[in-house]
Amino acid sequence: MVLNGRYVAVVGPADGARAADLRHAEVAGRLLGEGGAVLLTGGHHGVMQAAARGARDVGGVAIGLMPGTDRAAGIPEHTYLLPTGLGELRNGLLVRAADAVLAIGCSWGTLSEIALARRTGVPLVLVDPWELPADVGTVVADGAAAIAAIRDLLDHRAPDASGAAGDR
Repeated sequence: MVLNGRYVAVVGPADGARAADLRHAEVAGRLLGEGGAVLLTGGHHGVMQAAARGARDVGGVAIGLMPGTDRAAGIPEHTYLLPTGLGELRNGLLVRAADAVLAIGCSWGTLSEIALARRTGVPLVLVDPWELPADVGTVVADGAAAIAAIRDLLDHRAPDASGAAGDR
């Protein structure tokens, strides 16, 4: 399955992202861009920046949904930066705008996005998360395996009339 037209949120730590998290995020962003997906992030540095860089480097689209109101505070690797003015509440917007969520690494903000995806039924794939319950989502080893898992999850999800993922 090609990810054309699907919106995939890549979430993870801005501060404290490990080198492996950044590598996984950049690979995932590149594969999402190559697959025609629209990448969604929180618009900042760390995992978000690495994923946006990967998408940008292959001509993909990366949209940053920022917590504040200052577009200039965003990271330029994103194609578009949308200041929401919602603060941490933008995590809910990010998850609900996505057809799938990929969480790479973990932080308190990432944990909130994981919980929101799990609670609302948005397909969730995780790379190297904190220790979480076994039923939280599909845990994989790296960015490439994450994109394969997202494709598989979305292949098994009934599309709605617009071709996007069904009710959540």
